[in-house]
Amino acid sequence: MARAKLPRSPSEGKAGPGGAPAGASAPEEPHGLSPLLPARGGGSVGSDVGQRVQVEFYVNENTFKERLKLFFIKNQRSSLRIRLFNFSLKLLTCLLYIVRVLLDDPALGIGCWGCPKQNYTFNASSSEINWAPILWVERKMTLWAIQVIVAIISFLETMLLIYLSYKGNIWEQIFRVSFVLEMINTLPFIVTIFWAPLRNLFIPVFLNCWLAKHALENMINDFHRAILRTQSAMFNQVLILFCTLLCLVFTGTCGIQHLERAGDNLSLLTAFYFCIVTFSTVGYGDVTPKIWPSQLLVVIMICVALVVLPLQFEELVYLWMERQKSGGNYSRHRAQTEKHVILCVSSLKIDLLMDFLNEFYAHPRLQDYYVVILCPTEMDIQVRRVLQIPLWSQRVIYLQGSALKDQDLMRAKMDNGEACFILSSRNEVDRTAADHQTILRAWAVKDFAPNCPLYVQILKPENKFHVKFADHVVCEEECKYAMLALNCICPATSTLITLLVHTSRGQEGQESPEQWQRMYGRCSGNEVYHVRMAESKFFREYQGKSFTYAAFHAHKKYGVCLIGLKREDKGILLNPGPRHTLAASDTCFYINITKEENSAFIFKQEEKQKKKGFSGQGLYEGSGRLPVHSIVASMGTVAMDLQNTECRPAPGGGGGGGGGKLTLPAENGSGSRRPSIAPVLELADSSALLPCDLLSDPSEDEMTPSEDEGLSAAEYVKGYPPNSPYIGSSPTLCHLLPVKAPFCCLRLDKGCKHNSYEDAKAYGFKNKLIIVSAETAGNGLYNFIVPLRAYYRSRKELNPIVLLLDNKPDHHFLEAICCFPMVYYMEGSVDNLDSLLQCGIIYADNLVVVDKESTMSAEEDYMADAKTIVNVQTMFRLFPSLSITTELTHPSNMRFMQFRAKDSYSLALSKLEKRERENGSNLAFMFRLPFAAGRVFSISMLDTLLYQAAAGARHHARLRLPLRHENHGGGPVDPHVRPPLPEAVLLQRRDPHRHLQDRVPRLLQLGAT
Repeated sequence: MARAKLPRSPSEGKAGPGGAPAGASAPEEPHGLSPLLPARGGGSVGSDVGQRVQVEFYVNENTFKERLKLFFIKNQRSSLRIRLFNFSLKLLTCLLYIVRVLLDDPALGIGCWGCPKQNYTFNASSSEINWAPILWVERKMTLWAIQVIVAIISFLETMLLIYLSYKGNIWEQIFRVSFVLEMINTLPFIVTIFWAPLRNLFIPVFLNCWLAKHALENMINDFHRAILRTQSAMFNQVLILFCTLLCLVFTGTCGIQHLERAGDNLSLLTAFYFCIVTFSTVGYGDVTPKIWPSQLLVVIMICVALVVLPLQFEELVYLWMERQKSGGNYSRHRAQTEKHVILCVSSLKIDLLMDFLNEFYAHPRLQDYYVVILCPTEMDIQVRRVLQIPLWSQRVIYLQGSALKDQDLMRAKMDNGEACFILSSRNEVDRTAADHQTILRAWAVKDFAPNCPLYVQILKPENKFHVKFADHVVCEEECKYAMLALNCICPATSTLITLLVHTSRGQEGQESPEQWQRMYGRCSGNEVYHVRMAESKFFREYQGKSFTYAAFHAHKKYGVCLIGLKREDKGILLNPGPRHTLAASDTCFYINITKEENSAFIFKQEEKQKKKGFSGQGLYEGSGRLPVHSIVASMGTVAMDLQNTECRPAPGGGGGGGGGKLTLPAENGSGSRRPSIAPVLELADSSALLPCDLLSDPSEDEMTPSEDEGLSAAEYVKGYPPNSPYIGSSPTLCHLLPVKAPFCCLRLDKGCKHNSYEDAKAYGFKNKLIIVSAETAGNGLYNFIVPLRAYYRSRKELNPIVLLLDNKPDHHFLEAICCFPMVYYMEGSVDNLDSLLQCGIIYADNLVVVDKESTMSAEEDYMADAKTIVNVQTMFRLFPSLSITTELTHPSNMRFMQFRAKDSYSLALSKLEKRERENGSNLAFMFRLPFAAGRVFSISMLDTLLYQAAAGARHHARLRLPLRHENHGGGPVDPHVRPPLPEAVLLQRRDPHRHLQDRVPRLLQLGAT
């Protein structure tokens, strides 16, 4: 019995205060005070000092009955041992009965113990039954002694358990079936001790099989007492059904064999054969009972079987159906021998499932992986149909459960998983609540399986720091707004990134008669790969050369686009510029159709460069040098239209410069026209580069500004934004106002004491506007402003930004944006023409329509974009020259953007999309003109970035490389590293916009030939 004692006081055994003898009862304490504490009432406090009272605490009542109950019933281990012993006794009695049957032969004589034996022969013609063979059996002395001992032990155990479980109603205990069977099988043996002639009396010991079944059930329940009941329910029910069937067969076999001693005297094996044939409803008829008692027993057993077995089967089928809904368990043996990943979602839609499966299994290394889906909701019909397809049924396992329950994580074998993907439900009305659920799931998984790699999707950027411990985190709003902002700087950035993060074979559109579709489809197979510099055939020869030189010549020679690299002790650097010299330990990131290991190198004889007016070892002839921001590797053989600018060399630096340079050809034999490709330096020319301040505005070197322009340019400074709207945003060097603008001046449609302007026209902006229509000013909108105000953008290229918001922004958001120049907001809606005119849509170059959170959930899923599509279609017809970028919830709704019902070309694209979908393409929508032009975007298309992250680090770098407006994971921007100019990445070998007429993006027209 567990109990606790206080340590004995040194003063015990001595006289108490006031001369009281030891052991005398202490005076009664005041009510409410512990006897361990001195009384603080009136009187002397010092008189009670040193008094200690021994107190014994008992977990249970310290009585003999309670101690027995603890041992036999309450204690898990001892109770299990008692039930196992009881189960063994019952099996032993059944075994002893079989031994007695095999040793007994009624033909040798029948009678009581010590009585003369009488021979009996069955007479089939007589209707009378001789009951002597049924009442008396032959029992050896040794067998009788063993059975008596077992009966006494069973009887004492039964009476003890009755005593311990007695709760005031003795009749309830007496009339229990188990107690009645115990008395039938034990009391007759005890009586035979005192009355010897009854030792050969027949006792139906075979009925102990039902008591053994009952003991086995209790034993299994004790064994699973500490485990969730639903986990063992299926096993328990199957065990109960099997034991019930076994007990029915054993009871029927022994009963018929004994009753037929007065008939044909069947053997035990023949009786067993008869029961199996009868219960299986075969009924050969070769063995039949001859007397009516055995016939009656057969009828009773069949009736019992017809009642008991269907009930057991019904319970088993119900549990099986429930298990099918919950998904059962992922086998521990399979988890130890096979690799698997876990996908945790709050609700599973068919689109999300197919995107995950197609992208995850697109990598050859992941073909043998299992996918375990852990979802708290029941599997819907569409998902069930997909998972029944043989392609997925052998590799995908659906478990209904919660990631917050350790039992469900054990079912999914999370601790053995290769990775865990936790996705947020973007269709929730309250996206913050959805993020909170994702955070709890991530915490629960990390607590249960700290070594399992974690890939988390977060909706709101302010919640990102809660899951910073995860291996990979993708924030939807950060990616979305950064993508939309880069779309305004360089059209179709979203298209490029979407194609990069989607796995494609490059076979789309190859049967199209349109040349641009074939080129576009083939280059959609481009992906970002990485290779170590020393092991690369592409870049090994450029070791010790500048990054710019390597990027230019690798594309010219091999057709690959080198976009970034990673030093061993640093993060990923995108386009670090001519100052960076390639080392053997660098990891190069490049865009190509396939990775270098899968490429065949066929070297052709080089054409004479003199015919091209081109010398690889020549020097760039010219008195002036281009500024640093123009020395960028061209990703295509058709050059960028760079500005003809100069940068003054350092005093004393000379005009020669160091390092090999590439001489540019003179077009039409004339040297008066500026070259279209900047010089590509083999090594950085310090004499030319050092005087050029990378933090200075490049536009200041291009021309001498007018007085007004110079005044405007002087108003801006470069620095880091002083206020961030949320924790976890990386500091980025930006153009800022020297003094924060008052909140009243940020309101575009209302004048204040500082200015009286009430619309965009009154401001007289020199550059075109960028209008963003959103429901609320969330923290993610901050990531839209930062790339458009980044330090590498020329001051004269800064476009005014107008935020058209349905709801008024809060104080914290205004505090974060008031330091940026030319950023305004106004309350209004995109479906209100007056609001659009007032915010300056006539003077705008780009309109970005962000998907509203309130419309993301609808009764019919795909109708969530209905209002947005109709509003954008209206603006498309009213302002045809306006560049409108729209975000949709469902990518399949892209076909309704810029919808033309009778346009033959649009109908041809629709047929092409259907054909590609039938061919199994995951990018069937890529040929739609709005998507190809970057006019429509869905953040769900970037979910594949998280899925592919499990295949390697290169996949996670895909989106981070082009989108990040800072060059390091969380630190400030290195001013000596070039910013990630989108135009350096977007010049891929594709031209999908030939048929967009007047809205063709100029930059993307410059595809490689």
